[in-house]
Amino acid sequence: MSNRRAPRLQHQTSRVSLLLAASLASLVFAAGAAAAADCKGGGGPNVDWQGCDKSRLMLSGSDLSGANLAGADFSSTDLRGSNLTGANLEKAVLTHASLAGATADKASFVHVEAYRTSFQQMSAQGAMFTSAELQRADLSQANVTGADFSKAELGRASFAGATITGAKFDFANLSRAEFQGAMLAGPISFDHTFLYLARFEGLDLSQATGLVQAQLELTCGDDKTKLPAGLTVPKGWPCKFTND
Repeated sequence: MSNRRAPRLQHQTSRVSLLLAASLASLVFAAGAAAAADCKGGGGPNVDWQGCDKSRLMLSGSDLSGANLAGADFSSTDLRGSNLTGANLEKAVLTHASLAGATADKASFVHVEAYRTSFQQMSAQGAMFTSAELQRADLSQANVTGADFSKAELGRASFAGATITGAKFDFANLSRAEFQGAMLAGPISFDHTFLYLARFEGLDLSQATGLVQAQLELTCGDDKTKLPAGLTVPKGWPCKFTND
């Protein structure tokens, strides 16, 4: 019996060894990336802060254009009015941070964690927010013309007064998101977007693409909301809101 078990135990031991080796290699790679980054250096255009801890700092007005900020921790950091044009913030942590008034055109926010983050009045034209965690984020009065929010989590996010022409929300979660007063002078994509109680009062959706009646039935609008051809006003409009 022991001879039969030996090959199986040897196989399991080899598998565990491989998993441990892979985990160790991942840790070594991460440590190497952090070591290569200039974490203690001052900011500036094209700075490399990949994987650095920059949380709870006062960095308002910084010029981080073209910077490599991938995986950096900016939680609760003040980045108001900063220049993030073309910066790479992929997988960065921005929870409770403020980027109000910042310029981040063509920047990458792919897979960022930005719960309750302020992007108020930020310019993020052509920026990438795909698969980003943006629950309760404040994008009010921001300019996100041509930005891509595909597959992003945007529950209870605010786009009130924002410029959203050309933005893509394909496969995103926009449940209870607010769009009142948003400026839309062209197309916007809602292909397979989850729109439960999304607030579209007064919004011109006449050029929206990907929007179907079943999605619209879950939303909230009013007699000033303009719809694409072929769609009809849901019977539930205007919505009766509760405090839940």
